[in-house]
Amino acid sequence: MTTTARKSFNPTVALLAACALLMIGGVAAATPQTALTDHEISLAVDGQLMQDPATPADSILVATQNGIVTLSGSVDNILAKERAESLAQTVKGVRGTINRIEVTAPFRSDTAIREGVETALIQDPATESFEISVAVEEAVVTLEGSVDSWQEKELAAKVAMGVKGVEKIDNDITVDYATQRTDAEIRAEIEEALRWDAYVDDALVNVSVEDGHVTLTGTVGSMAEKSRALADAWVVGVKSVDNDDLQAEYWARSERLRKNKYVVRSEPEIESAVKDTFRYDPRIDAATVTVEMDGGLATLRGTVDDLKEKRAAGKDARSVVGVWGVTNLIKVSPSVPPSDSRIESNVEAALLSDPYVEHYEITVSVVDGKVYLYGEVDSTFEKAQADDVAARQSGVVAVNNFLTVHDTDAATYDPYTDDWYLYDYDWLAGKDSTTTKTDWEIKQDIDSELFWSPFVDGDQVDVGVEDGIAELTGTVDTWAEREAAGENALQGGAVAVDNDLNVAYGPKYYNP
Repeated sequence: MTTTARKSFNPTVALLAACALLMIGGVAAATPQTALTDHEISLAVDGQLMQDPATPADSILVATQNGIVTLSGSVDNILAKERAESLAQTVKGVRGTINRIEVTAPFRSDTAIREGVETALIQDPATESFEISVAVEEAVVTLEGSVDSWQEKELAAKVAMGVKGVEKIDNDITVDYATQRTDAEIRAEIEEALRWDAYVDDALVNVSVEDGHVTLTGTVGSMAEKSRALADAWVVGVKSVDNDDLQAEYWARSERLRKNKYVVRSEPEIESAVKDTFRYDPRIDAATVTVEMDGGLATLRGTVDDLKEKRAAGKDARSVVGVWGVTNLIKVSPSVPPSDSRIESNVEAALLSDPYVEHYEITVSVVDGKVYLYGEVDSTFEKAQADDVAARQSGVVAVNNFLTVHDTDAATYDPYTDDWYLYDYDWLAGKDSTTTKTDWEIKQDIDSELFWSPFVDGDQVDVGVEDGIAELTGTVDTWAEREAAGENALQGGAVAVDNDLNVAYGPKYYNP
């Protein structure tokens, strides 16, 4: 399978990657037990930040001590602060993160921020029914009220973070469960959630529950997995989750520890696991979506009220062990659709309030619930962000994104960092890319990306590059690892990727 890359040559990133390779001294071929120095980890985190168009790497300082990464500096929005930490957590060898980045947003009155947050919560179809009060003092937003789940509480905070001017969130929302559960029931569901999460290797994770308070101990392969395990643990009935003693050690990404996770599962089991992920996603009404499995391919059907709900269902399904592909046939048909003029004004307001795209002149038109976006942005990330902002508004059934991107930057997907699944966007297919790198430079950078990824065993991947096109061969353990390797090749500067990696564990042995 060939994937087209979207990346221009960045001399700073190339120099950093080259320096990292020289300083590591052939570390890409080292064994998993090779010690990683703090300096090497800092360089790798810096490289991740510099490659990401949504984080101002020049304004963020990285320091590492005993594998604990401290981020400091200043950014102009809280989403960038959170994203920087998430990116750091996806680097091999990072055992913990301390986020001391300060948010210095462009001035906006507390009244304007409060009105913006209230509007965002009301216009988002997933949060419009939440009973939440908003207070703002010196750009610090305090959320209060009661919701039915931890996931709803987190979503409310995420929506508030997407309003320009917000510098901090104090999330005082309480979770009021409709039912009470025993500790045994809670523990069993958490263990199942971890077992079915394709992005967490749970072989060394232990779960204990006492009076609804959950403690996770043991070892996972990365800080990104540690954060995801925490989210998985918030099932119905949980009062708190403590994951302080869940260690992130990159040696835990061994094939020996992963093998039992990817044993063959029956199609009814996989279908049930997918439906369970829908139940815990506040953007999805699980009762309206059906799942059919056929040899690892999940087909989703049903009718939902908004485009974001459809996209969220596809993203959730991809995170389940045993799902190797998703065909999303869900239809978007709002039960009480707003007028096109109302949708248009809501999308315009949301774009103007978004800290990533608010400074661009984006023209919006709406016909029969379909949003059309015109204008210019700097990066593919910003084009995708505008698309997602529009998709989150009530009544939107489709987004036709005609925004022009100035830079041919990398367009890659990271399930631990990105809120959307990039390849849901039709406009991404066939996007041209150019590079001034030599094939040798691209290969070195891909090898470096593979080494520093905690989600891919680089020793299992052979890389060849010809005319900017990377060919990946070998055998990796999981479908998620195969996809991650393809993303690493794009991040390394390939203009396209011919991903011929085989997959060892799954419903069947995968041969491209």
